[in-house]
Amino acid sequence: MNVQSKNVMIFGEVRTNGRLHPATLELTGKGRELADALSDSAGVSVVLCCGKLEDDARLPVHYGADEVILVEHPSLSFPNPEVAVKILVTLVKERQPEILLAPATPQGRCVFPAVAAKCRTGLTADCTGLGIEKETGLLLQTRPAIGGNVIATIKTPNHRPQMATVRPKTFAVPEPRPRKGEVVRPSLPQESFQSLTENLDFTPFQDKQASVRDAEVVISGGKGLRRAEGFGLLRELADLLGGSVGATRPTVEAKWIPYAHQVGLSGQVVSPKVYLAAGISGAVQHLAGMQTSRKIVSVNKDPEAPIHKIADIALCGDLYEILPQLIQRIREERGTLDVEI
Repeated sequence: MNVQSKNVMIFGEVRTNGRLHPATLELTGKGRELADALSDSAGVSVVLCCGKLEDDARLPVHYGADEVILVEHPSLSFPNPEVAVKILVTLVKERQPEILLAPATPQGRCVFPAVAAKCRTGLTADCTGLGIEKETGLLLQTRPAIGGNVIATIKTPNHRPQMATVRPKTFAVPEPRPRKGEVVRPSLPQESFQSLTENLDFTPFQDKQASVRDAEVVISGGKGLRRAEGFGLLRELADLLGGSVGATRPTVEAKWIPYAHQVGLSGQVVSPKVYLAAGISGAVQHLAGMQTSRKIVSVNKDPEAPIHKIADIALCGDLYEILPQLIQRIREERGTLDVEI
């Protein structure tokens, strides 16, 4: 790949089990779109840093990458921001990408600020939209500001690379297709892998119900539940459907449910097959975190609630009457009910 052309570089993420984080493929697809808008010769490279990659290293190629830069080393068996920063800065200085992107995961949020500082460029965090300005070719970086009350578009006209982190689930994963691309294993100096920190232990998060980001069914509750115990009803429904429980920011701030369940601009961005919003009015901050769901079901006794306007199915009534009936119906027809989601 021509490193002198206006290229897009993606800092992908490999989970501790050696598998690609889905956000890597989301950004690869978006990176392809941005590169094509930049010029006919612009390429997309995906950087993967890990202890050992279990997935096919060429997988990002089928989603739009021209090149996968694979760095495998024992020091990266557990995400090490210090080592990742050294590797990424070395590659940026060598290849001089026009745009550098990463998922706004804990790893991306740790690594990218340090990379931006060392490269003396700017960074827009937690973007919810990316595009190319036709007149200038600059990256348009869209993100919420002032607590989500304003949507700002940011440009970086004078420094390179133009850097941004993007919330997972912001963009759809494109359909894979056969493409030509190469896997490169760069030769890096040994000092790149030296670190002042040592990983002593790792305990994975075990709360299945909190895994709203990857769930195919999310049952979320808002202040319309009226009490913390209302989440027990949502958990019952979520368990029946093999889903997870989500929540709005006010319910989390009221300590009705832990922050890990929060959906919205200040929480998780989700895009399940089915999203059921119970007792949620539909503030813009919450909608931004779930409006790309494939099917949205709203349950709210206020007929004017904004959530009803974006719902595929809007149920106007008391959730404590509607949800128990739904649970009972599912249980009665569990063996024969064919629900298309």
